Amino acid sequence: MSDLQRCEIRPGRLVEWTLHPTAVGAARALPDDARPPAYVQESHIRTARSVREDGLFVPTWLGTAFDMPGRIELDVLQGALRSWMLRHETLRSGFRWAGDEMRRFTLDADAVALHREDVGEFADAVTLTRYLQDRFDVTADALTWPNFLFAAVVRDDGTSVYLAFDHSNVDAYSLHRIAGEVHELYEAGLAGRAVESAPVASYIDFCAGERTDADQIDDTHTVVSRWREFIARCDGKLPNFPVDLGLDPEGPLPTQKFLQEMLVDETDAAAFEAYCRPYGGSLVGILAAVALAAREISGLDVYRTVVPFHTRAKSRWADSVGWYVGGAPIEIPVQHATDFDHALRMVRATLRENRPLARMPIARVLRLLGADFRPTSPDLYSIVSYVDSRALPGSERWQELKAYGLIRVSYGDQVCAWVTRVHEGLQFACRIPDNVIADKNMRLCMELVRERLVEVARQASAVRL
Repeated sequence: MSDLQRCEIRPGRLVEWTLHPTAVGAARALPDDARPPAYVQESHIRTARSVREDGLFVPTWLGTAFDMPGRIELDVLQGALRSWMLRHETLRSGFRWAGDEMRRFTLDADAVALHREDVGEFADAVTLTRYLQDRFDVTADALTWPNFLFAAVVRDDGTSVYLAFDHSNVDAYSLHRIAGEVHELYEAGLAGRAVESAPVASYIDFCAGERTDADQIDDTHTVVSRWREFIARCDGKLPNFPVDLGLDPEGPLPTQKFLQEMLVDETDAAAFEAYCRPYGGSLVGILAAVALAAREISGLDVYRTVVPFHTRAKSRWADSVGWYVGGAPIEIPVQHATDFDHALRMVRATLRENRPLARMPIARVLRLLGADFRPTSPDLYSIVSYVDSRALPGSERWQELKAYGLIRVSYGDQVCAWVTRVHEGLQFACRIPDNVIADKNMRLCMELVRERLVEVARQASAVRL
């Protein structure tokens, strides 16, 4: 995971693709699609509107970047991008307002066409980076449609591809699959052959099914009661990261900065994973290490956070692009942890107990709680996310292809952290408030987590020897 400023953008000729004006016009005339938005989509778009009404434009797009070596055939790349887009119905679906109600519309596959524009040469990487970020901010916006932009920076020895989307259509797992799929489609296009693959299940269908299930519960449901109790123990709000972040409670929404580092290499990552496997694996170990680091920094008794889990419960959703993420409230009584193994056991217990809560959209739960959760920040709560990406097609080439998942860093008062297992080791990335105190404490937290990982990995290696 990276931001645009760290993904090795190099000068070249910029080409952009957007949805063709004829396709946009056709979409405006479409009747409503009966399939509703997912609760996470509706919450995201309503939050964006609420923050915008408060006078602040907060870009929240996600994206991906990757290289395509050799001289590019732009017509073939355009065909590959269109074919990839047609696999995933959510990318041709949007929302419009009818009063205060969000209604979906979905463009037919046959109506999808891309418009290509040659923007021109950029001789300076800084200028190009700023231009791309500004374009993505405007085009991949939650309150517009279409809400994506494809771009390529063409050079004689290769091309860098950048794709940006409003978050309502993609999650991190979706981003991780794009480079491999586009490469496959491009190579097939060069060879003049079709890619044989089974149809990909539609995220829109998932949204409809998930919402139907969520609408069947009321405020007496066990999941709602568990969230109510958790929020009460968080002083009536959803939790931020429990260290001093230098925030002014009465101040405006702060700007953010991005931290990104490799925590450990592959050898230590493998040893750490092996040590944690009896307790449930690396996710358990990462959460235990973060909880102990937070205890050391702030002296807390209980570490509380919301852990994101994918909701691709059935295999047919595995290849689908969408926002398949739910959150589970986690509480770890770190004051009782006598050592790392004890912390691992506590994390394993709370994950086993609370992970099922992630299947119910938190936006539905908050609605049933009846509390006034009018959002003032694009992030409802702090997260620590863990993804093992090594099994994804093409992931072994990510370093060679300079492949990244992209995060837009703009405004926010929460800490959002992503730990990713790649073939080279474990990477840590996070968005934090941009001030001296938050920077100091989050860097310290990151270093304490690294020390814990190395200590455990070396201990595991010594035991094996």
